Amino acid sequence: MKRIAIVLVGLLSFGIQAQEIGLLKYNGGGDWYANPTSLPNLIKYCNASINTYIKNKPVTVEPSSPDLFSYPFVHMTGHGNVVFSPADITNLRNYMLSGGFLHIDDNYGMDEYIRREIKRIFPDKALQEIPANHPIFTGPNSFPNGLPKIHEHDAKRPQAFGIFENNRLVLLYTFECDLGDGWEDADVHNDPKEVREKALKMGANIINYIFNN
Repeated sequence: MKRIAIVLVGLLSFGIQAQEIGLLKYNGGGDWYANPTSLPNLIKYCNASINTYIKNKPVTVEPSSPDLFSYPFVHMTGHGNVVFSPADITNLRNYMLSGGFLHIDDNYGMDEYIRREIKRIFPDKALQEIPANHPIFTGPNSFPNGLPKIHEHDAKRPQAFGIFENNRLVLLYTFECDLGDGWEDADVHNDPKEVREKALKMGANIINYIFNN
């Protein structure tokens, strides 16, 4: 299958079009639409701080849609149940093995469901905890202790898990962190500026990794 083309920085004078990123609309009853301001804020931050050229609004995409392959980065979040159909499973697997990247951010309450569905997508692979020296934590912003903690729920440490294909991270699952909450408008959760900045910097690292690997 043809690998997804990923373009880094675009300048209008060079005729390079802006990239789009996707928000996954899944079935099962979970609130896939949670954190509506998070991705637009992350896009704005990345375009300003790491010189990406991404369209201002994400595009909603369903997991079985052929349009999935148009987006180098697809984000998924929510608090509840997730159910992928067989067509969803096949399309998501092909998407990631063809160069796409899926970021799943547990917004508290998704964990037991999404782990089940990840195992259906990659039955022969196991989620691996990503070490703090992985490139996703080292640039352009340094996170020497790995994934930052944005919101507290169960007094558990934040963890980043991944699925790898030929040493390339294709699926990132962020747990007990709530990155997406930290990307939202300041008045949504009333997080301090330094907490939101930390979340946005980690988000920029994720985007940077995708566009360089």
